[in-house]
Amino acid sequence: MLNNLKVRRDREDGFTLIELMVVVLIIAILIAIAIPTFLGARDRAEDRAAQSSLRNALTAAKTAYTDSSDYSTAQTYAQLNAIEPSLTYGDGSDATAASDGPKDISVNVSTDNQTWSAAALSKSGKCFGMSDVATGSGSGTFYITVDSAKACTGANAVGATGQSW
Repeated sequence: MLNNLKVRRDREDGFTLIELMVVVLIIAILIAIAIPTFLGARDRAEDRAAQSSLRNALTAAKTAYTDSSDYSTAQTYAQLNAIEPSLTYGDGSDATAASDGPKDISVNVSTDNQTWSAAALSKSGKCFGMSDVATGSGSGTFYITVDSAKACTGANAVGATGQSW
């Protein structure tokens, strides 16, 4: 019995090179599966940040709408910033300037002050827009992904249809 214990202690057992290579191969396969998934999740999170900012801007615009029954008070940087200061509108002085980030909202108000449109550029490079029609038979809130060939402005979000993000 004592001899068996001495023999076991003196043997130099370990992992073979093939066993180690199999483990490394399994880890590499798991990494190859996980990295694209994580990168996709990052892009989706960046897109959701821009969409959330647009929804917050719409809430601010609707707040302004309730005061005057039109969007005339929801079209300049100063007016919107007074209601929702966590967002930047346009370039900080002009709400109609193109968006350059998820918290930077470009705004457009129709000439009859009944349609409010806005756009925001996500960090992933997609431009999201929304348009809220206050009155008429086609009233409602509509969403659009603005064509990447166009500037990310509220004017390019006008005419959004029944798409969703």
